[in-house]
Amino acid sequence: MQRLRELLASVARRSPLYARILRGHDVSCIRLQQLPVMRKAELMDQFEAWVTDPGLRLDALQAFTADPARIAEPYLGRYTVWESSGSSGEPGIFVQDAAAMSVYDALEAVRRPVLQPLRRMFDPWGLHDRIAFVGATGGHFAGTVSIERLRRLNPLLTGRLQSLSFLQPVADLVARLNDLAPTALATYPSAAELLAAERRTGRLRIAPREVWTGGETLSPAVRRFVHAAFGCPVADSYGASEFLSLASECRSGGLHLNSDWAILEAVDDRGQPVPAGETGSSTLLTNLANHVQPLIRYDLGDRVRLHAQPCDCGSPLPRIDVQGRADDTLQLTAADGHAVFVLPLAISTVLEEEAGLFDFQLVQQGPRELVLSTGMGGDTARSELRRAREALGAFLARQGAAGLRIRCRCNDPVHHGRSGKTQRIVAMA
Repeated sequence: MQRLRELLASVARRSPLYARILRGHDVSCIRLQQLPVMRKAELMDQFEAWVTDPGLRLDALQAFTADPARIAEPYLGRYTVWESSGSSGEPGIFVQDAAAMSVYDALEAVRRPVLQPLRRMFDPWGLHDRIAFVGATGGHFAGTVSIERLRRLNPLLTGRLQSLSFLQPVADLVARLNDLAPTALATYPSAAELLAAERRTGRLRIAPREVWTGGETLSPAVRRFVHAAFGCPVADSYGASEFLSLASECRSGGLHLNSDWAILEAVDDRGQPVPAGETGSSTLLTNLANHVQPLIRYDLGDRVRLHAQPCDCGSPLPRIDVQGRADDTLQLTAADGHAVFVLPLAISTVLEEEAGLFDFQLVQQGPRELVLSTGMGGDTARSELRRAREALGAFLARQGAAGLRIRCRCNDPVHHGRSGKTQRIVAMA
């Protein structure tokens, strides 16, 4: 618990918010559960009091992340900055210093599973790998910033580490991947499933040696499908904008929490801890690496189960199961009758980045009919929905599905997925 004590001592001195919270407490013996649960919206509302560097101003950081030309540029010459997608209803901006980034880099290097030990023996630094990341590439998102940061740090990676946008039509994405012929593919489970289907048809001709997934729930069925289509190992990981490398897979397929640098508390809907072996209603994160923007008992929103029994692999790190995002890939019908597949994260990116709509749910009602709803009401909600409908319609037209009917609703109750979390993109049953 030494790292927790060091974190609390640091923020008690340097963060005005935590100076107030910890006033009168002895940080050398305070229990973590004595501290309040913190949520993104309330922390962002008092950003300048939250962070430990008075030079960090929210308005300046928002201007910085609004400029895609500055992705992975060191902010103030010393900070790495990215934004969250707003999947929990509001976007966030996260700042890490060199010490925190060193921890994330080390965890990624040391604990990412070695899927092909013999090949890694002869190429320990992956000098012959060509890695393709498929995701949202136009914003300051954690994955994109991380890749561009690596390219800045090591120019030799420029030609071997490529980011491809999942906002482009699937046919264009497939063509780009065929040209790149990556040896490793990193993406979200929904995108991996879609690309595996393209591989099965013969349109996608790549033969990666490894597929890495994260950011969404990877079901056993999707893992088997991707593995069969590409004929290579599939490794999953668990991370967040708030902590890049929360858990990595072992050789037995278990996700192991990096508990030496991150504390996760599975809690019920009253914020009380649940016993090991039970899945909580939400999860609280304490990031022991980031002393600049302290995340202490921060509500992640994911549902996590910490196993009571050790893993068969022998790792001392606790094994966890995660029920994260599980939105649907939409199968729409173009005007000429052919199928158009659209990834859920692509839709979320368009609605958030182009329309500024974060509180939404999109439900498919038919092959060419969608309902876009929000829990908000009033003139502001109606204006945001109109802007979102225009942005979504234009995006779907670029995908090949022009002329769809998109109806909008305010004050609409949301549909919850199997995990209990709000499902933002719901395909036709």
